[in-house]
Order: sequence, then C-alpha cells, then structure tokens
Amino acid sequence: MNSFKKLFSPVDMTVGAPWKNIALFTIPMIIGNIAQQLYNTVDSIVVGKFVGDNALAAVGSSSPIFNLLLVLFIGISVGTSVMVSQYFGAKDREQLSSTIGCCITLTAIASVIIMITGSFIVRPLLELLNTPESILDWCTSYLTVLFLGIAGVAYYNILGGVLRGLGDSFSALVYLLIATVINIVLDLWFVAGLGLGVFGVALATAIAQSISAILCFFKLARMSDIFDMKLKYLRPTKDHSFTMIRLGLPSGLTQAIFSMAMIIVQSLTNSFGEMVIAANVIIMRVDGFAMMPNFSFGTTMTTYAGQNVGAKQYDRVTRGARQGTVMAMSVSAVITALILIFGKYLMGIFTSTTELVDLSVHMMRILAVGYIAMAVTQSLSGVMRGAGDTMTPMWISLFTTVAVRVPVAYGISWLTRTPELPNGRSECIFISLLLSWTLGAVLTFISYRIGRWKKKAIE
Repeated sequence: MNSFKKLFSPVDMTVGAPWKNIALFTIPMIIGNIAQQLYNTVDSIVVGKFVGDNALAAVGSSSPIFNLLLVLFIGISVGTSVMVSQYFGAKDREQLSSTIGCCITLTAIASVIIMITGSFIVRPLLELLNTPESILDWCTSYLTVLFLGIAGVAYYNILGGVLRGLGDSFSALVYLLIATVINIVLDLWFVAGLGLGVFGVALATAIAQSISAILCFFKLARMSDIFDMKLKYLRPTKDHSFTMIRLGLPSGLTQAIFSMAMIIVQSLTNSFGEMVIAANVIIMRVDGFAMMPNFSFGTTMTTYAGQNVGAKQYDRVTRGARQGTVMAMSVSAVITALILIFGKYLMGIFTSTTELVDLSVHMMRILAVGYIAMAVTQSLSGVMRGAGDTMTPMWISLFTTVAVRVPVAYGISWLTRTPELPNGRSECIFISLLLSWTLGAVLTFISYRIGRWKKKAIE
C-alpha cells in the first residue's frame, strides 16, 4: 500500500543516483506522451477509415494553426514548471504556493483570449494558406470546436506541468490514460456511430482533455503537505507573473516560430496536392510517437535540473545531463531502427491506399536518423530551461527554423522544378526538417558546453 501511495507522491530528484531518478521519472512521461499522441492519432485513424483521406488531410492540416494559438499556454506552462521545480528543490513553500496560484489565474485569462480570438480567425487564416476547397469546411469545423474547448486543453497541460515540476509524473500519467480511453470511446461513438465526422473528432478531444484537467486540479488541491491552495495565492503578484512570463515567453515564442514555420511549409505542402498533404499527416502522426521519448527526456531534464539548481547542486546537474542525454540517444536509436524496418506497416494503419503508404514510407526514411539528433537537442535544452536559461534554446530554434528550414524547403522546391513537377520535388519538406534538426543538435551541444545556463537560476 505504501509503495502504491509513493507512486502518486512528489519525487525529490536532489538525492539518489541521477540516472535512476531520470529513468523513473521519464518512463511515466513516455507512457503519458504515448497517450497524449493517441489523441491526435486516433482522430486521424477514425476519420481516415470512416470518412476518407480528405478528412484525414483536414485534421492534420489544422494542427499547425491550433499549435500557433497555444503559445500563451506554452509560455505559462514552461515558466511555471521551471519555477515550481526550483522552489520545490529549495523547499520554499510560500513561493511555491504563490507560483501555482498565479499560473491557475493566468491560464483562465489566456483561455478566454484564445477562445474568442481563435474562433474568429480560423477560416480567414485557412484561406490565406491556400487550404484546398475540398477540405476547407472540415478544417474550419475541427479548429472551431477545439478553440471553444480550449480551457480544458490548457489546464490539463499546465496543471500536468505543475505536477511534473513537483516530481510527480505518475499522477499526470494516470489522469491522461483515463482521458485517452474516454477520447477513443467518444471518437468511435461520435464518428462511426453518430456520423458527426471531423466535428465529432474535435468534440471528443475537447471533452476528454477537460476531464483530465479536472482530475489534475483535484490532485493538486489534495497536496496540502507540499503547498497551499488558498484564495490569496490565486491573486497574481507582479513578481511571480513577470518571472513566469520571463521564463516562459522564450519557449512560447519558440513554439510560435516553429508553428509559423509549419504554417509556411504547410502552404508549400498544400501546393503539392491532397496526396502529399495526406502523406504529411501520416508522417507527422508517426513522427509524434518517434519524437515522444525525446520530448519526455527533455521535460524530465527540465524538472531534474530545476530541482537541483534550486538546491545549488550544479555538479549533480552536470552528471545527470550526461547520463540523461546518453539514455535519450539510445532510445532514439532503437526507434529509428524500428521505423526503418517496420515503416510500411506503420503507415498502413492510417490508410489502405497503396500509393499513399509508399509515399509516406519514402518520406519517413528521410527523417529517421534525425531523431537521434533531436535526443541531444531536447535533453540539453531541458537542462538549460530547468536552470532558468530559456533564451538560448529559443535563439537556436529561431535560427534553425527560420534561417535554415524554411529557406531550404522553398529553395529545394524551386531548384527541382520541371515541366512534370511544376512545384518541385515534395521531398524538400523533409530534407529541410532533417537539416534543421541536425544543426540544432550541434548548436545546443556547444551552448550547453559554454555553460552560461549555470548563472540563470531564480533568485
């Protein structure tokens, strides 16, 4: 009974073997990210099988726009996670309570802004991106529902981040698994049973995310031994709000930059027609699973570094960074091998169209090796963010995305134009992504070794 209770308790990562702390924290994170990815993947599988390839393209084409308008929440989430992990590591109950209360209120404000803004700009933005007329209405319907239910999506991700900052990745996992099951059941009911199509898929996702957010909130409300959730702490203070934004804004901007680049590249993708759009959707769904361990290790390293920086144990941070990066690269190497061997079977889950499967496999093989490079980027960026240096990863992402990925994608497209291929070769989308990932890993490693992140801890 005590062992079971311990799974749901915060973990102090300032003691014990670094690799063990990292592994025990990352495993629930990976499982949780599998569940998180299932949200979008089940959406794609259900609409692909029960509605058609164009509906599949609609769901995938909507993702970059939705992600772009989530930047406010990403900023709040990252800033909160860094502050929570450092204050928890420093055993500062008052500051910890104020930080959590402040993030709850800021999330409510941001939710209202995004709910109103998102609903109005969806269709004009889709038209601006030359979204094919055949999928325009579906894209609009899907995004409108998601924006109206944005509070549930936002609170799950942010409150889950608070739990992980406290060292509790297991509770967030359990709540997400519950919501994932609900999402799958509702997807099948709304789409296959009621025939609601893309609208039903979005509605199922919004409901399931809201349930997981409520479960996270009740968990935090019961953690009175760690911090206080009182009305006075829900009033945002100037200092906490400023620190949260200062730490989180670079990550929010990074996501905004990445999403803008995705949207620009999506416009290029759209020019290749529905088949390439659908292939891109399938690849991004498989990519979500392939990238998942990297993101999990990145989040783990943020919590690990944050707690140990808060406790002033910098030697321990360095040891953990080395061990965590090696573990992340090893896992990514295995995943890369599996993609290369079983790629055709993975793509076949989403569609029965042979031409679409073959095209998706071809494109995925271009990306495969890049996942090992991303293991380095995510792990060491996580360390820098946990220490309070959120600017360096932002600048690296800005450079590799804006100065490398977008120009390379359009450059290859232009250079490979022929009478048969008036828009160039569609491989340009994935070659540019591989190049940006590889360069990002090199720049992140150099920045970590320089070590300026050691001077960025919250005072």
